[in-house]
Amino acid sequence: MCGIFGYIGPHQAAPLLLEGLRRLEYRGYDSTGIAVKNGTIAVHKKVGKVQELRSVLPDKIDGHIGIAHTRWATHGGVTDENAHPHPSAQGKVVIVHNGIIENARMLRSSLSVQGVDLLSETDSEALAHIIERELSVDNNPEEAVRRALHQVRGTWGICALFEEHDTIICARNGSPLIIGQGVDEMFISSDPHALTAHTQQVIYLEDGDIATITATSVKLSTLKGGKSSTKSTTLESDWGESELGDFPHFMLKEIYEQPDALRHCISGRLDRSRGSGRLGGLKLTPASMAKIPHVRLLGCGTSYNAAVIGQLLIEKLARIPAVAHISSEFRHNDPVINPAALHFAVTQSGETADTLSAIKEIQLKGGNVHGVVNVVGSSIARLCRQGVYIHSGPEQAVASTKAFSNMVAALTMFALQVGRSRNISKERGIELIHGLQQVPHLVEEYLENQGPIEEAVKLVKNAKSVLFLGRGISAPVAQEGALKLMEIAYIPCLAYPAGEMKHGPIALLEEGSPVIFIAPNDHVKTKTVSAIHECRARGAKIILIHEAGDDIAEEGDVCIAVPPVHNLLSPLLTVVPLQLIAYHTALALDCDVDRPRNLAKSVTVE
Repeated sequence: MCGIFGYIGPHQAAPLLLEGLRRLEYRGYDSTGIAVKNGTIAVHKKVGKVQELRSVLPDKIDGHIGIAHTRWATHGGVTDENAHPHPSAQGKVVIVHNGIIENARMLRSSLSVQGVDLLSETDSEALAHIIERELSVDNNPEEAVRRALHQVRGTWGICALFEEHDTIICARNGSPLIIGQGVDEMFISSDPHALTAHTQQVIYLEDGDIATITATSVKLSTLKGGKSSTKSTTLESDWGESELGDFPHFMLKEIYEQPDALRHCISGRLDRSRGSGRLGGLKLTPASMAKIPHVRLLGCGTSYNAAVIGQLLIEKLARIPAVAHISSEFRHNDPVINPAALHFAVTQSGETADTLSAIKEIQLKGGNVHGVVNVVGSSIARLCRQGVYIHSGPEQAVASTKAFSNMVAALTMFALQVGRSRNISKERGIELIHGLQQVPHLVEEYLENQGPIEEAVKLVKNAKSVLFLGRGISAPVAQEGALKLMEIAYIPCLAYPAGEMKHGPIALLEEGSPVIFIAPNDHVKTKTVSAIHECRARGAKIILIHEAGDDIAEEGDVCIAVPPVHNLLSPLLTVVPLQLIAYHTALALDCDVDRPRNLAKSVTVE
């Protein structure tokens, strides 16, 4: 949420800053801006995406030092004035900021009393003025930033540019910042993939770090003034930006990448000789798995939906009590932590602020947390120091697709691994392994014959609301389908376990109301059929996601068949037509599929 990019080196900064912003745009695109130093600091900013910013820039912007920002609005409306970068009163300091300053109101009031004219409504601007005030004490940029941050409560990833100094000062507390080390040049980014075109050598700043950056050096210290222990590392080569190729949108491309993503996720992690999963990153022995009293899974949005599926699989295969929690609620509910229990933090970005806070709460109370993470080197991966990388590769679209599938696959393999240590037979394990190995091919098979997606779109695109229903392991799939349609098509959606439909949601139904049922051929299918009849009796139109060859197809107005699969693996198939319905509905409504309004890919504020 919010993207920061910076450069200092021998090249013109402006083109590099704009390209960096383009790569980070999915972190927020309410407004964009750049600041480039060439004697004085020139600031250019504009409401909208990078293309809108380009349209107002001068033909040439000289300068070899600069910082840039793409904003997801928190404090203050979407206006040019509230866009970053923010200059100080005398223009000696310019900052970009990702995070939330909790005592911003007090800081702004104090500055106003001192005669400082605040130009924006943001919580961030006050920082620029305070740093300028502190700079006047000793003209030391690093110490000015350090003293300013001691006056601030909240979270920050900041970069500060100085009129009289050829340096950039960065600091982190809760919001990610990464320094890329080139040859006589340095880069700064919120995400690793924006750096891979320039360098593979990076420094992930840790909370409390301050970095003083020149073209040829990085000096690390802490907010308290001590020496930082943060070290340089090397990026994985597959974290560059993917290209669209022949696809019109990244979301569609990523839907079609799911078979290969799943292959990467399960490769080397299935042990047929033992009928078990093999997730080495968990660092769990069969003996320790046999003693796990319960499992808790944490996630937000799509990650939470995957966690719910993981919960059901763990209980089914391992016979261990498991529960999925929404990360944003977990810490504030003062949870009771059993140090012997197993905790999973499920996240695509590895930077989700709510999940980070939940992890810290668990660790504070003596618990261990394993990450289920896509981004290598992310904050959550580094904080947990154990877990599973899901190997989806970069997702450019804001709405997650292939990461969801790989989260589910990774949790399935864990459930299998712990299940074999406690409950299930080798034969049953081999059966599940065989099914999981077939899933990538089955997803490819479905994508080659998608069924009447457009007929489903006709029913939902003009609906006042859409109801998604499923039972058992299909209930969280319904939740994920509803989330996708809301995210990119802006249609109000409600997802419920099908058995609960008659306890409230049925009141929404009227003649022609679209209801999407996820109904694989499992042990609760007959109960799902009953719910279908109840909806049809109220005039609803039924869109049915089912397995090919199943007689339940007779119950739908629009029937979309997926290949039959092991009943515990059905979410990996049934979610795909839901993704496609959301995608094509958004297109039909002329929505921005990859950059939906008000959203960001990585939510780094609470």
